[in-house]
Amino acid sequence: MIADNIQRIKARINDRAKLIAVTKTKPVSLLQEAYDAGCRRFGENKVQEMVEKQPLLPADIEWHLIGHLQTNKVKYIAPFVALIQSVDSLKLLQEINKQALKNQRVIDCLLQIHIAQEETKFGLLADEAEHLLNDAQLDELANVRIVGLMGLATNTDDDGQVRREFRELKTLYDRLGAIRRPNVVFRELSMGMSGDYAIAIEEGSTMVRVGSAIFGAR
Repeated sequence: MIADNIQRIKARINDRAKLIAVTKTKPVSLLQEAYDAGCRRFGENKVQEMVEKQPLLPADIEWHLIGHLQTNKVKYIAPFVALIQSVDSLKLLQEINKQALKNQRVIDCLLQIHIAQEETKFGLLADEAEHLLNDAQLDELANVRIVGLMGLATNTDDDGQVRREFRELKTLYDRLGAIRRPNVVFRELSMGMSGDYAIAIEEGSTMVRVGSAIFGAR
């Protein structure tokens, strides 16, 4: 079933975006099944789950942290994480840089932008993201690289609203991507999940985060 789901999703994506298999709460056996079906990018919401699963699975997996990240948890994933998609402050970037330096790595990051009409979602407002990208302190962070933006649309059945939110994020991505800094190189726009990834791709997403459409509902 997992293999069939992955092939169906990849056929719809058609190489226009990278597929991130969202593996939160899923056992290692199902992750291995997804790996065997061709998935190489896994997204976890919680640091503890990622740290527990990572050594039990093949070494060529790209691990993406897609949930809210506390500064005191960065050290646990810094040795291996491929992309942190949920950066929402300069303070967090500074801690990622500190831990990346300890591990002699450069860690790629996305700024999470608040685009949903919901209070519960994390993320920067557009002007806050612009201010962060123009902050002089960014030049001191040689071990992080900001490679784009991530956003979560409102959880609604109104496809028009979802499309508008994705379109606004793509517009912001294009504008902020023009900012030139040594450690700012925009190339990824992560938007779209199981229920709205098709719309996200139409609006310019380069990464979709898909869980239930691969593994079934939790």
